[in-house]
Amino acid sequence: MTPLQRYIAEEIATDHAEGLLSRREALRRLGLLGMGTPAAVALLAACADSGKQSSPTTTAASGSASPAAAPPGTATALQPTAITFAGPEGRTLQAAWAEASQPMGGVLVIHENRGLTDHIRSVTGRFAGVGYSALAVDLLSEEGGTATFTDQAAATAALGKIPQDRFVADLRAGLTELQRRVPGKKLGATGFCFGGGLTWLLLTSGTPELAAATPFYGPFPDGGQVTGSKAAVLAVYGALDSRVDASRPAAEAALDKAGLPHESFVADNADHAFFNDTGPRYQPTAAAEAWRRVLDWYGRYLG
Repeated sequence: MTPLQRYIAEEIATDHAEGLLSRREALRRLGLLGMGTPAAVALLAACADSGKQSSPTTTAASGSASPAAAPPGTATALQPTAITFAGPEGRTLQAAWAEASQPMGGVLVIHENRGLTDHIRSVTGRFAGVGYSALAVDLLSEEGGTATFTDQAAATAALGKIPQDRFVADLRAGLTELQRRVPGKKLGATGFCFGGGLTWLLLTSGTPELAAATPFYGPFPDGGQVTGSKAAVLAVYGALDSRVDASRPAAEAALDKAGLPHESFVADNADHAFFNDTGPRYQPTAAAEAWRRVLDWYGRYLG
């Protein structure tokens, strides 16, 4: 399995261990990834045995947010539109585009392993609502787009079969499109879960066009080095997300070695995917604080 396939498989197994997926559904999803039954059973057992471990926090989430409060950024969010643009090798890429009235910069939004969902469209519109024109590329464009998948697990499995080089090429095409749409402005990248890992992959692949990046709970590539990048990085983690938090020291060491400005925010009492207000792990206090910090970071490094 590729590192990203392994990440997806471990996420499925973790969801099962935490009671978010039945055993039958977890095995079905692992099978869609191409994992044989014995290996899938062993992975589920390993995750069940490992239990949950909390990671130490470097920064605790502050402030307060009522569980009934609107998700951060939604009050001023703009409605994104569906667009297409030219991708690598003559391919056409689908995307959600939200244009700020007077953009201070541009943000590439990188989706989770469910594809370009309504939640990611919402986040794209939230950035536009606070002054950053935003573009979210559908990384399943070549397969017809996320909307063609009626089974969310099949969309996830399809993403797991795409070569990493294609992800990087499509995301770089997205940055090129952003540069065209917000000429002369600095660019950032924000990704969530699987998309957080792809944000790190962009940084370790060399992306001098990025001035800033804010990966949310994304795994840092094994042995990755941040070379050829000038981005200031705010890395966001959840204190309860021990699986992804384990890669934080490697990410911080790589950023130190590269000499790039960086901070890690570890939200207290928050698990993986805590920013996704459509999911079971949504934590409103942590989400509000993370959003505040991201906007502060982009205010400093994008303008």
